[in-house]
Amino acid sequence: MEYRNLGKSGLKVSEVALGGWETYGAGVDDQKMVRDIVTAAYDNGVNFFDQADIYAKGRSEELMGAVLKELPRHTLVLSSKVFWPMSDDVNDRGLSRKHVLESIDKTLKRLETDYLDIYFAHRYDPDVPMEEIVMAFDQVVRDGKALYWGTSMWPAARIAQAAEFARANGLHGPVTEQPEYSMLRRERVEKEILPYTASAGIGLV
Repeated sequence: MEYRNLGKSGLKVSEVALGGWETYGAGVDDQKMVRDIVTAAYDNGVNFFDQADIYAKGRSEELMGAVLKELPRHTLVLSSKVFWPMSDDVNDRGLSRKHVLESIDKTLKRLETDYLDIYFAHRYDPDVPMEEIVMAFDQVVRDGKALYWGTSMWPAARIAQAAEFARANGLHGPVTEQPEYSMLRRERVEKEILPYTASAGIGLV
C-alpha cells in the first residue's frame, strides 16, 4: 500500500480507502461479513475508512464501527459526513450549526470512537451562510471531535469561499474535497475542481 498526504496537511491516507456507501446496512448487513471485509482491507494496508451518517441512516456507521473499535485507533483514518436529512424534523438536516454539532456526537456514538480524523460537509448548503458553516466545522475541530474537516461534492467557488473565509478569520478551513470522479465522470473534477484545489493545497479523495 502507498500513502499520500491529504492535501498540504500532515495527515497520510492510504491510496485505497474502504467506504460504506450502498454497502453496509444495505447490501451487506451481516456483521461477520463486514468484519471480514474491514479486516481484509486493514491487513492489506488500508488505513482510510469512509462513512456518512446518511448511509443506511446510520446503520453503516454502526456496522463498520463495531469492527474498527477493535483496531488500534492511532492506525486508522476515520471519516464521516453530514448534510442529508436523518429524520422528518426540519432541523435534522443541512449544515446549520445546530445540525452539524448535534450530528457529530451521534456519528461518534455510532462509530464507537472519541473523534474523527475528517468530518465532511456532504453537500454545499445554500440555506446557511458560509460563515456559519465554517464556524460550525471549526468548532468541531476545536472541540477535538474531528482533527480536520472537508467538503464533498461542493462547487469549486464555494470551496474557495470557505477556505478564504477561514484563512481571513483564523479558523480551521477545509483540507480536502470528496468529489465524484471516475473514468466515466471526469470533466467536472478536471476542469472545475482540480484547478482550484491543486493551487490551494486542498486534497482530493
